[in-house]
Amino acid sequence: MTTTLEAPARLPTGIQGLDDILGDGLIPNRLYVVEGAPGSGKTTLALQFLLAGQAHGEQGLYVTLSETAEELHAVAASHGFNLKGGRIALFELASADAALSPEREMTLLHPWELELGETVKLITDEVEKSGATRVAFDSLSEMRLLAQDPLRYRRQILALKQFFTGRNITVLLLDDLVAAGGERDLQLHSLAHGVITLERRALDYGSVRRRLEVAKMRGSSYREGWHDYEIRTGGLEVFPRLIASEHHQPFAGDPVPSGHAALDTLLDGGPLRGTSTLITGPPGTGKSTLATQYVCAAAARGERSVIYAFDERLDTLLTRSRRLGFNLDQHLRDGLVVVRQIDPAEVSPGEFTAMVRKEVEGADNPARLIIIDSLNGYLSAMPEEKSLVLQLRELLSYLNQLGVTSFLLNPQQGLLGSIQSSLNISYIADAVLLLRFFEAGGRMRKAISALKNRGGGHEDTIREFRIDETGIRIGEPLTTFQGVLTGTPSYTGVGEPLLEAGGEGIEGGTDSA
Repeated sequence: MTTTLEAPARLPTGIQGLDDILGDGLIPNRLYVVEGAPGSGKTTLALQFLLAGQAHGEQGLYVTLSETAEELHAVAASHGFNLKGGRIALFELASADAALSPEREMTLLHPWELELGETVKLITDEVEKSGATRVAFDSLSEMRLLAQDPLRYRRQILALKQFFTGRNITVLLLDDLVAAGGERDLQLHSLAHGVITLERRALDYGSVRRRLEVAKMRGSSYREGWHDYEIRTGGLEVFPRLIASEHHQPFAGDPVPSGHAALDTLLDGGPLRGTSTLITGPPGTGKSTLATQYVCAAAARGERSVIYAFDERLDTLLTRSRRLGFNLDQHLRDGLVVVRQIDPAEVSPGEFTAMVRKEVEGADNPARLIIIDSLNGYLSAMPEEKSLVLQLRELLSYLNQLGVTSFLLNPQQGLLGSIQSSLNISYIADAVLLLRFFEAGGRMRKAISALKNRGGGHEDTIREFRIDETGIRIGEPLTTFQGVLTGTPSYTGVGEPLLEAGGEGIEGGTDSA
């Protein structure tokens, strides 16, 4: 007979993203270490942990050696937390010790053996008196300084752990790593049931980046690796690292039409649902306009789209759309199109991923089409992040798993002749549309071609591409030109094969709405 062991109940931390990383929370009645440099958010995390217990009717205790009760209340008030009159008790060790021994002051001149022993005794007495089931201890650096001897310090931490054992108490020990010289205390790791590491990084430009890692969690599965987080009014907001394979949903991989007959012909009816399309070309060739065509067509079908604008302002996008006849203003009012303006240097990769996930999962009308405009802006917004392309690939895979169609706009460097891209992303995309300038008849013109389409067939022709007051126009294949993609083609035909203003061409309308 096989015995199935039930997974232990979980204790919510009060931070949704952290609970997701931990597999619904912490295992109760254990001792955990939360370590990180000053300013990484340890105190805020501990307060949220105690407030989550209060919401479930549990008694909490915050033991502070490094901060006064007044300072702690100020931190709580900055986040909108109210610690007064609730089920969270504050124990300020310095005040308690002075009240216990009024005949003397506690100073560093007293023998450290006596001082550390009295400190631990005060803490254990207060824990028993409060009846708390959640305890936050801030911080271990003071105890490390009092002990002065690593062996004595370890023995006192072990004594604390043994005291809490069997008392139905979950403990967070905060360690600011100051007394440890900024290095992780591996001996402390070995005593704790779990370790959460908070990291604060100051970039050369832009806001501070923060990330956390669950370094250890005995007897429990958790999401490994680093996870971005922010400290905002209301506490920590954690963005779990995305794993695309966990989010598959069945969907029909039918083509996504643009509402423009000639454009759809290039990709055999359009890109398939659950695929990513790269629109690449020099600045000014019409990449954003091309993406807007797909957005308006989706809105006409009642599907919601989200544009993440890293480069262009909303006012500029709307002005251009009105001039070309797109009905983008009405779609914005109807909620079928959402434009998210991303401030450069103010967003982390994890936060951006969380923004996209909220639109395709959490909204009442989940987005079915995502535009990232542009990839250069995406990279510029996070210049010092590592593995950005890998994180982008995971995001696109996630969208594909949910049947969401994505468009990536990638500006290339140069206008004519040799044109290069600062980002080699074409291998990630399922379909690629290439836009190019070329010179003919004394005028600057544009060409469009489909380079690949993993989801089906595509034309291998090069067609003229024009954007004017009538919208997008696509001409016949440029069969009488050689070297269009070089930017300086030679004409081998007779007559006038190119589009002119108001002239003939293969057109399919601008906005199907």
